[in-house]
Amino acid sequence: MADDVNLAALEVTAPPQPADPVRLVLDLLAAIGTAWTFALMLLICADVIGRSFLNAPITGVAEIAAHSVVGIVFLQIGATIHGRRMTRADFLLDRIARRAPALGRAMEALFCLVGAAVMAFIAVSAWPGMWNSMALREFFGVQGLFTVPTWPFRGLIVLGGAAGALAYLVLTWHELRGRR
Repeated sequence: MADDVNLAALEVTAPPQPADPVRLVLDLLAAIGTAWTFALMLLICADVIGRSFLNAPITGVAEIAAHSVVGIVFLQIGATIHGRRMTRADFLLDRIARRAPALGRAMEALFCLVGAAVMAFIAVSAWPGMWNSMALREFFGVQGLFTVPTWPFRGLIVLGGAAGALAYLVLTWHELRGRR
């Protein structure tokens, strides 16, 4: 089995890619989401240990975890879209693209435009909720025990929706130029 490995192929490096500022920003947001996931994992483990062995649970872990999932998803969605890793059924598009490349690119561009519209709709519809939560000083948790304002989490929905729309627009541009 080890004799089947082509060692020369392992040493070949990918050609350098041109700097893509959109990808860098989207990857930065995804990296923040990844670090947040790791911190959330540590918090949950500390809560389990404190709850089980020290009889001292950490207050607010359930609320933080519930809201963090949404924040993490919206931080990482732009990079997921830009990397073409959104869940979808490619079997039909791939078959069409092999037989008629121009039609495949046009369908892909249309898909990306619809995706951009959906993500922009999410961002625009979350915008007033973010401002309302700031104006009303909305929070989650138990007052006097543990509270966190909701507007940062709503802001992440706006940011993630805008990032997703931008990623889809960049992909549309690439499809229309015939580049992947």
